Amino acid sequence: MKMNILLYLVSIALLFSAGSVIGWCIEVVYRRFKPDNKERLWINPGFLCGPCLPIYGFGLILLYLLSLGEKYIGIKNVPLRTIIVLLAIAAAMTLIEFIAGEIFIVRRHIKLWDYSDNRFNYKGIICPKYSFFWALIGAFYYYFLHPKVLAVLLWFSHNLLFSFVIGLFYGVLFVDISYTFKLAAKIKAFAEENEIVIRYEELKRDIRIRARQTKEKYNFLRALGAEQSFRERLKEYMQKQIDQADIERLHDFYKRTIKKNKKTKD
Repeated sequence: MKMNILLYLVSIALLFSAGSVIGWCIEVVYRRFKPDNKERLWINPGFLCGPCLPIYGFGLILLYLLSLGEKYIGIKNVPLRTIIVLLAIAAAMTLIEFIAGEIFIVRRHIKLWDYSDNRFNYKGIICPKYSFFWALIGAFYYYFLHPKVLAVLLWFSHNLLFSFVIGLFYGVLFVDISYTFKLAAKIKAFAEENEIVIRYEELKRDIRIRARQTKEKYNFLRALGAEQSFRERLKEYMQKQIDQADIERLHDFYKRTIKKNKKTKD
């Protein structure tokens, strides 16, 4: 019994690590070819430095569990039961986005992604368009990937020596989390001081563009740790937001009157 529980937990750990790494790879390619990335820059996505997006790890676990849970839905109509599962997946993934987005905005003053340009968005962290995309991803997983995931987990249960790779992943992950949260503390202090929310991807993109223009050394995984001081990068980012506030464009200040009040004081 204890062995079964342990195997189940290790299997969940495998799903999280696989989902986090695969999701990171997908986001790297997606952001490279996003319409607003006209420079076609390679940007390291997510909060962490390494190739890991935990939100996709949690997402894969949810996809797995919800797909398994279909048999417990007390509806005999198979198409209706499938629709319920797909809607549950879309709702669950949207909830993950909402929780993660709110935590980082409220606790860290960091916005990891931004849906502000999409209709009916909430704080730029969730919107119907991406909830629909989650439903499509859920359908793809349910019909094509779930049987393969079950096969991989079955193979894993007979090859537990492979678990050392999972241990390596989590060792690197914990080091990455420790390093990144130190950066996050600096961002939070700067953001609170200047009453601003930092769009993390936008900040990384600005740093990448500046590095290209000035021909500075650029580290893809540790974009925020280049030669120029970290605080100076944040100041440059804030100046860009001030310029956008002047012409009433999208900016990240808590209050739209901050710039005007500063002008009045000057």
